[in-house]
Amino acid sequence: MEAVILILGLLVVAFMALGVYATVKVVGAAKRGVDRTITQARRTVEDTTLRAKSYGQLGVGGELAQLRLSLRTSMRATQEALQSGAVEDASLSESLGLFQRLGVHGRELDEDLKRLEREPDKATVTSLLPDLKKRTERITRAAESLRWAARDRARQFADDDLEALNVQIDVEAGALRHWTTEEPAAEARAAAPESPAARGQERSGTDPAGSEGAPQAITAPDPRLGTGYPWQKAARPETTN
Repeated sequence: MEAVILILGLLVVAFMALGVYATVKVVGAAKRGVDRTITQARRTVEDTTLRAKSYGQLGVGGELAQLRLSLRTSMRATQEALQSGAVEDASLSESLGLFQRLGVHGRELDEDLKRLEREPDKATVTSLLPDLKKRTERITRAAESLRWAARDRARQFADDDLEALNVQIDVEAGALRHWTTEEPAAEARAAAPESPAARGQERSGTDPAGSEGAPQAITAPDPRLGTGYPWQKAARPETTN
């Protein structure tokens, strides 16, 4: 009886632990989903604000907003291309690692640009713009190089797969149309003219070569049937008593 109670107690504890674990997992997944939604919404708001500043604000503020928008757009597009490609192509994991290192420089530049947007000394910011543009161009060019290399690689794989598929389809189509390779051979045999020797053989039913080349049988003459002089009598056959 005590053993049964102990087993039931262990089962209750196990079910409680499993329920707590499942609850934690569900809460964690929900929290990650909420964080992802909030992050995406924040990014959308920031991009919309930067786009409005780049087109509606003149001077240093508009140029800084344009640099931030260009940097964020290029980095996000490259990240999406590499992450989606790494799912099917494991060789892109190294490229994804390089992009993560590049992302560190991109975030630092974005923070610098964001801080300079609030800088009251516009003259100093104007003097820093050439260097900021150069940094932005270097980072975006590197990101675009990784992105287009990944896309070219994926397109090349798709072209190779399509070419191999076309070859297999051509082979299968030829196998399905097998009668088209047999009919020309049959028509060629039917259209070939017969030789005169073959026609003569069909009419006579014998082999011409056999009738002409085979030696003729020679029959020895019967001496009793030979022609002698007129006064000689024909020899009688021998009889036995």
